[in-house]
Amino acid sequence: AKELIALYAQRQAVKGHPFSPDTELQRDFEARFPYEETPDQLRCSEEIKRDMEKAVPMDRLLCGDVGFGKTEVALRAVFKCIIDNKQAAILVPTTLLARQHFETASERMEGMGVNIAMMSRYTTQTEQKRILRELKDGLVDLVIGTHRILQQDVMFKDLGLLIVDEEQRF
Repeated sequence: AKELIALYAQRQAVKGHPFSPDTELQRDFEARFPYEETPDQLRCSEEIKRDMEKAVPMDRLLCGDVGFGKTEVALRAVFKCIIDNKQAAILVPTTLLARQHFETASERMEGMGVNIAMMSRYTTQTEQKRILRELKDGLVDLVIGTHRILQQDVMFKDLGLLIVDEEQRF
């Protein structure tokens, strides 16, 4: 308990990036969600976005069963990050989940000017080199991948949000 208290005190002392309040573009993105949100989804999304607007680093855990909208909540946070000119990353445990999140994010952000890349063991060396260069130059807004995105050669121009998907928790 003593170590946790010290850790959280240390986190509160670190200055984070306060993201801008929601814009019309954010509201438009959210309105394009093809399903009706649950009250819990709406509440969690609003709480997370408000935390992102604070000047301290955010540390959140989002839990829920499969099919209860965690991915949409995460994508709303990612979009908020991106429209504030920061990059985002989603770390997943499997190549299959990386592909699923890549397809979902690509579909949700279609036409919004967001450059999304995926890195896993199925990404060719040529593609990886291109993605690494574009991440470093700030040309990739969102990268979704397995633990490959944690390796030393992965450098971001300005990472603003890291989401860790542990299948049932974000």
